[in-house]
Amino acid sequence: MPPPTSANHTLGKHALGFIPGKGYTLPEYPFVAPEEVATGEIRRHAVVIAGGGITGLAMACALAHYGVRAVLLDEDNTVGVKGASSRGICYAQKTLEIFKRLGIYERIAQKGVQWSVGRTFAGSDEVYAFDLRQQATHSLSLQPPFINIQQFYVEAFLVDQLLKSDAGERLIDLRWRHRITAFQQDETGATLTLETPAGSYTLQADHVLDCTGAHSPFRAWCSAAVTSSRGDDRWCIADVWFKHPPPVERHTWIEAPFNEGRAVWQHLMADGVWRIDYQMPPDADPQAISRDDVVRARLRAQFDPMLKEEDYEIVWVGPYAYRSECLNQLRHGLVFFLGDSAHVMSPFGARGGNSGVQDADNLAWKLAAVLQGRAPHSLLESYHDERHEAAEHNIRVTNRTARFLRPADGVERLFRSAALQLARQHPFARQLVNTGRMSTPMHYTRSGVCAPGDGRPTQNAALTWADGTPGELLQLITWASGRLLLLVFGNLSADACARLRALSSQTDVHCVQVIAPGQSAQAAEHVQDTEGHLQATCHVFGHAWALLRPDGHVAATGESVDASLVHAVAMALGASHHLQGEAA
Repeated sequence: MPPPTSANHTLGKHALGFIPGKGYTLPEYPFVAPEEVATGEIRRHAVVIAGGGITGLAMACALAHYGVRAVLLDEDNTVGVKGASSRGICYAQKTLEIFKRLGIYERIAQKGVQWSVGRTFAGSDEVYAFDLRQQATHSLSLQPPFINIQQFYVEAFLVDQLLKSDAGERLIDLRWRHRITAFQQDETGATLTLETPAGSYTLQADHVLDCTGAHSPFRAWCSAAVTSSRGDDRWCIADVWFKHPPPVERHTWIEAPFNEGRAVWQHLMADGVWRIDYQMPPDADPQAISRDDVVRARLRAQFDPMLKEEDYEIVWVGPYAYRSECLNQLRHGLVFFLGDSAHVMSPFGARGGNSGVQDADNLAWKLAAVLQGRAPHSLLESYHDERHEAAEHNIRVTNRTARFLRPADGVERLFRSAALQLARQHPFARQLVNTGRMSTPMHYTRSGVCAPGDGRPTQNAALTWADGTPGELLQLITWASGRLLLLVFGNLSADACARLRALSSQTDVHCVQVIAPGQSAQAAEHVQDTEGHLQATCHVFGHAWALLRPDGHVAATGESVDASLVHAVAMALGASHHLQGEAA
């Protein structure tokens, strides 16, 4: 891979890019003084998003996608963090599918680095390798298993999408350099006090979406209880550009001989910049391990003792420690907690930023359905049920990895030593080597708006349109415009067609018949499942139906177009009563 001579691109007038030898430039967005500062007027908004990081911006784009107005408040006037650190870098297939719906996937795919192969080493021995494309959880989607790209690029693409006239310029009010200094809520609404360069003012909101991050002030304002743990594991990140880069694979070392027998991660990102994570001693001094001369010595030990400074560039260095936190409730009154505001987890397996984007995707369609009068407020209760389950799962998985990488003396260390020794000789033991179970979408098992056994995620499978042109599931979901999507597989009787027409006219559902090659369609709206991938990703077989939500999860499945389908639609929208009409 040749080194880039320039990776600049333009977001309107906002430059963002990397030039070797000069580092990154980040965009700066203008502060616009709101009218309320001068007038003293207190305006009320249906939705206020607090925080303009990846979760808040994804939420803003999703709401705009569904036609919902919102105000987004951010303390800063740029993306990422000062200093252009990479932060989150691995974006999983489910998140990439979300970005496809939001209109930024093509830019991410063009800018980032796609990968599916990972290799794990113990000492100098390769003990485990995987190709995510061969795994059932990733094999059906038209998006790759992962793309590596620095988080500030993704955030900038989201801002750019919001600034487009056709992507929510009139719907999302981006307010930079707005610091929230006070918050109150009661049964009448929420009140936020804001400090800006032009002065302070107050606004009110019906719903507040907290995306301010791990140091969220809303936790204290809402007296939110949190379950947390903190270990003594210490790490140091080095973002490095090489003139002659290593192979484009995810490499991890459990006992790296060049890092005093401790773990190391190595990922390629955009612009030919590598993210390298070095595990440090638990008593390491953060300033000492981040010194320029120490980092350069570490790089020479890993790559080449004769590595010359002109052959690489240290783009950014930073120490960090892991902790796990999860709010006991993700909703407090009018406040919904998303992303790091709701949960903090170790980065093993790339579950942090991906989880935040998927939080936003989960809540956005539900909030749109409620605000647009298509679902009762009870639907919003399912946000906590589903995303809290996901957060607990992700924390549990990442904590297991942390314990494998820094085992306690005794049984844990004995287990790791045995697992590594066995993995060197026996394939069955390689699955015991835990350097991070890669992020996968959640199967919701506690949801009150999914049928028992359903709640599974789908993948963006290929299909064929009625005119013979290729298509994909995400296009069907987008066509449904935030409504439920009913896919009915196989031939339809005249009675079934009549019931589906009644269902479409009386409920918030778009219906599509899915036929196999050689079958004739009975419904006007139909597609062909040429390879059987669409039926496979919906987890149904034969003559059946699958009710899909706007976030791509299966709400319910069944075999007959009857009253059970009507009840499934009501349940998926959080309704406690039967739907009206004679659709059944």
